[in-house]
Amino acid sequence: MLINSQEFYVNELHYTIRSAKIEDAEALSAIRLQLDGETENFDREQGEAVIDTKGFEQIIKVDTESPRNLCLVAVVDNRIVGFSRCEGAPLKRFAHKVDFGVGVLKEFWRYGIGKNFLKASVEWADANDIKKMALNVVETNDKAILLYKKLGFEVEGVLKNDKLLSDGNYYNTIVMGRIKV
Repeated sequence: MLINSQEFYVNELHYTIRSAKIEDAEALSAIRLQLDGETENFDREQGEAVIDTKGFEQIIKVDTESPRNLCLVAVVDNRIVGFSRCEGAPLKRFAHKVDFGVGVLKEFWRYGIGKNFLKASVEWADANDIKKMALNVVETNDKAILLYKKLGFEVEGVLKNDKLLSDGNYYNTIVMGRIKV
């Protein structure tokens, strides 16, 4: 599905959040690979489960055509610096919900990009009769957990010792959800 572009000016940084386009696929492939090397907040290590340009073209096509999917990008000076996705399931028993994921390049943290991706996605979900948004977050990502709680997400469960990070320790995954009332 598509949304209207939104402009933001935060801490002297101007950026746009808009729906992804097919021509964004190459940049999205590169950004996803870079993100996996910048933080351990994702499920993958850098180089694992790579999505190439053709893969992102397919994702964008499906997300644009599906009323239960949304793929957004953040753009600074014609450069994509982050993206988010809401992905619905094709199964009827899960048609009421979407899974949310987000990534922003580290040099663009603290400009509210993640928060604005989430706000745009919540607005989209509410406007499209999506009853539940779900997400997973590693327990060490305190800022993300706080943001999710501020925007109406609740902890629904904990997956114990779910991720093995580079320090050799296992960490819990926090399962969160937001239910439209």
